[in-house]
Amino acid sequence: MAAPLAQASAGAPLALLSPSGLWLLALLGPLVLLYILKIKRSRRRVPSTWLWAAAQRDLMARAPFRRLLAQLPLLLQALALALLALALARPASRGRELTGDHVAIILDASASMSAAARGPSGEATTRIELAKQLARDLLSGLAPGSDALILEAGRDARLVAALDRDLVRLRAAIDPVAARDVEGDLGAAVALAVDRLRQLGGARRIVVITDGNLARPGALRGVSLPLDVITVGDPIDNAAIVRVDVRSGSAGSAGGEPPEASEEVQAFLVVANFGAQPRDVYVTMRQDSALDVLGSRRVLVKPGERMPVVLTFRPSPGDYRKGLVFELSPRDAMPLDDVAYGRVPAGDRLPVFLASAGAGRGDPGAGAQPGAASGGAAWLERALASDPMTSVTSGGLADLLGAPGLDPDTFVVIDGACPPDPPGGDLLIVNPPPGRCFGTVVGPALERPTLTSWDTADPRLRFLTLDGVHLRAASSLTPEAAAQALIRAQEGTIATDISTSSRTGTLLGFDVGESDWPLKASFVLFVRNLLEQARAHRAHGITGPARTGEPLRVSVPATARDLQAIGPAGERLDVAQRAGVAVVAETPRAGLYRLAWQGPQAGSVVVPANLTSVAESDLTPRPILAEGGGEVAVSSAAGEPDAHTEWTWLVALAALAFVVVDVWYFTRVPRPLRGDGSPAG
Repeated sequence: MAAPLAQASAGAPLALLSPSGLWLLALLGPLVLLYILKIKRSRRRVPSTWLWAAAQRDLMARAPFRRLLAQLPLLLQALALALLALALARPASRGRELTGDHVAIILDASASMSAAARGPSGEATTRIELAKQLARDLLSGLAPGSDALILEAGRDARLVAALDRDLVRLRAAIDPVAARDVEGDLGAAVALAVDRLRQLGGARRIVVITDGNLARPGALRGVSLPLDVITVGDPIDNAAIVRVDVRSGSAGSAGGEPPEASEEVQAFLVVANFGAQPRDVYVTMRQDSALDVLGSRRVLVKPGERMPVVLTFRPSPGDYRKGLVFELSPRDAMPLDDVAYGRVPAGDRLPVFLASAGAGRGDPGAGAQPGAASGGAAWLERALASDPMTSVTSGGLADLLGAPGLDPDTFVVIDGACPPDPPGGDLLIVNPPPGRCFGTVVGPALERPTLTSWDTADPRLRFLTLDGVHLRAASSLTPEAAAQALIRAQEGTIATDISTSSRTGTLLGFDVGESDWPLKASFVLFVRNLLEQARAHRAHGITGPARTGEPLRVSVPATARDLQAIGPAGERLDVAQRAGVAVVAETPRAGLYRLAWQGPQAGSVVVPANLTSVAESDLTPRPILAEGGGEVAVSSAAGEPDAHTEWTWLVALAALAFVVVDVWYFTRVPRPLRGDGSPAG
């Protein structure tokens, strides 16, 4: 078990002096010497020496020194000099001492540290501010010659200040530290501290300042160096939104109402009460930057209960893809988790574009096979239109490539061609020409291939069988990796996965019109599986909902340029783009992130990022386990003695007072004497 911090008793605070300022005491010697040296007088001829008898005796003395007499100026000057030396030594008292030659101080910067707290004098503050003040006090208690480093523990560990002995620099490095809207991980910070201190000699120690509400209570197991944990803040009741999901559904049509009119946005939330008393709260939903409430509910959440809440509204066409804000009121001691964010889905009616090579207006475009428009396009259109929640548009390849306002989430089906950068979302390519198509090499035709196997674990081929399906011909496909093969024949692979980082792609190396597959139920199931997958990607993006602290991955067109990312507070963020995916490395705040881009398919997208962490919202204390189930040395900041206090200014003020009295004594006007030698009244 780690040894606790060495502490002084409450009645005997330690006195601290820096030897660098005590050199000034050496000037007391020359001061006293000036007062005992014999004064050299000049010769003067006088009528009589009777009045100068004492001076005559002094002139006759052979010793160069005279007896030191107690004089008020000497006393004042000696006291001022001693106090000035003491002030330069920076006298201080402290009630705690931090032992160790090398100390790592870790500040918990997770979301729970933003909760309200009370300071030592009862003032309103936050847990992170209490932690920062405690860190400053610990730095003041470092033993002479010791050094320290400062670490911040959020989602990841961050070095705030490297090993240093300059307390001024270390305290200044603590000032910018703030609580982040993330689930904390103290284990990463402790591991980094151990790595930095492992190679150093002497006594080493790690001090963790936290509120004790750890998302991973076992993160401090197996620490090889002495470890102390100091907790700040008191347990408080808290209610939070711990889950949010927004989907597009149907409210049910009545009286011949079209399906579009019955569409509604359904927000599913879970409100948790981590307190000891019931909470009566209002749950509201509104659009970002709007004051009008779209939906609200009043709920009574019992202690320890997690209550599901459903809010709905019917969107208009201008509401799609707009940001949503969910709030609990009244707010509590941790306002961060009283707010969650979502996005209005793009709707259940998935746009589909069926492009056939050689059909439509103009040139079929790059990669097209002239005259390759097949009878399979009609079968594809029938299967796509069989889903009542799709909106199918048919045309030529030029119509697809030249569409100015194509929805970026459109499910694109291309028959008889393989253009390099087709717009839209998920992609199905049927019967491509020979050559390279998204990494798969389309080879020579195979006559009457016999199907042998298909990947039933792939979502595109689930719930279906290809038994009894016969093909007249198919192209031999050679994918980049064997795992990309979806449908295999005895003669070779005839269907592959051509997905990229930004879209799901499927390649069929045959014309479905030259097979009996469209007459089988499995063909409709295959198309429905592709549509459901495209609909899910449209609702959540290529990577799903984002959580704070994690990288944000957003699907953008491959032709996007001048990409910009804006954070919840309007700040510009660094964003990287590759292969149709934009990546924001860090999302430290909960809120709505906006990405915008230019290019042939210019557009923008709003992506919500939420904390939704039960571990961070539960502000009740939890045990901190060490290796083997033991307890780490834990103490409370409230039980610590008084902090380090410097007295330099007070001692310097006293020295200045003695100097002022000495100056007054020498410059005062003597009072006149009476005839009897007494001072005049």
